[in-house]
Amino acid sequence: QPEDRASVHNVLKKALTGEETANYELPLISKHGKRYTVLLNATPRRDGKGHVMGVVGVGQDITELDKVMGESKRVADDLTRLIETANAPIFGIDRDGRVSEWNRKTAEITGFSKSEAMGKSLVNTFIHLDHRASVSDVLTRALFGDESSNYELPLFTKAGEQRDILLNATARRDAKGDIIGVVGVGQDITELNQVMAESKRVADDLMRIIENANAPIFGIDTMGKVTEWNAKASSLLGFTKAETMGKNLVANFITEEFKDSVHNVLAAALSGQETANFEFPLFTKNGARKEILLNATTRRGQNGEVTGVIGVGQDITRIREITSEQQRNADDLARLIDSANAPIFGVDLEGKLTEWNRKAADMLG
Repeated sequence: QPEDRASVHNVLKKALTGEETANYELPLISKHGKRYTVLLNATPRRDGKGHVMGVVGVGQDITELDKVMGESKRVADDLTRLIETANAPIFGIDRDGRVSEWNRKTAEITGFSKSEAMGKSLVNTFIHLDHRASVSDVLTRALFGDESSNYELPLFTKAGEQRDILLNATARRDAKGDIIGVVGVGQDITELNQVMAESKRVADDLMRIIENANAPIFGIDTMGKVTEWNAKASSLLGFTKAETMGKNLVANFITEEFKDSVHNVLAAALSGQETANFEFPLFTKNGARKEILLNATTRRGQNGEVTGVIGVGQDITRIREITSEQQRNADDLARLIDSANAPIFGVDLEGKLTEWNRKAADMLG
């Protein structure tokens, strides 16, 4: 081809002056216009007196090899671009633990540019002293073919902040299959870990509140089995948490006459219909009856699905006893007034009669 003639001419010209050329890629065009690539050694041809009289070219057809190498280069270039532009931190180390890859996302997360990271020891430069042993162990195992997935790698930024990277560490191999390093593909889970830590803190606080609340609190799953039983419920009813967990609440702790009504309240809560101020009796381990005023609240999972019911109660046994005593006293007083052997009447603030006993009726007609 015209564009190749100058370079081919130079190779042949040098050979004609006695300067050999090895491994020159010579483009040849066939009779039918097909292009071939020949790897050429151009050697001067000499006469009996040693004078150059021409050139001998010994070649190897590398047309297909060139195509394969071209495709390999294209794939390698694509992979390089993919690594560099990936929306995930990707870094690599060589067999000495020195950084050999450091993509844009890693630079963004850590604050260290590619030029600042390349060639530096990953563990000694970017990992806190407290974590170096465990990180070094993971990378060393990967260098021996024992790859790791979902390892939480603590990377420290240029500003000294820790970023948590969920890492897959994969052995990097050469064309012969020999391990030449490790590539780590990660996911920055720093914010996720912070959210999870906060959720755990809130959950722990809630568990402490439930456990230490001055009210009986119990929970059931969708099968009606006890999943929560706080300290107040234990002290009130005499059943320890270990004795109740996993037991059916209605079947084991509710008397026969109230099983249906309690079951209906819990079933309603399991369908999302919460109940407030439901009064029902619970019986202690010793058989004593306790009156409980209950709020039954639906318990839901992270996707909003119903997972059970939480019951927050109030022991109103003493209140009921006082109320019953007051009612009994009121009934006794009403009977005393009505059966007294003396006329008794009462009026309100407006002078209207509110009491008129039997004797008053007998006397006055």
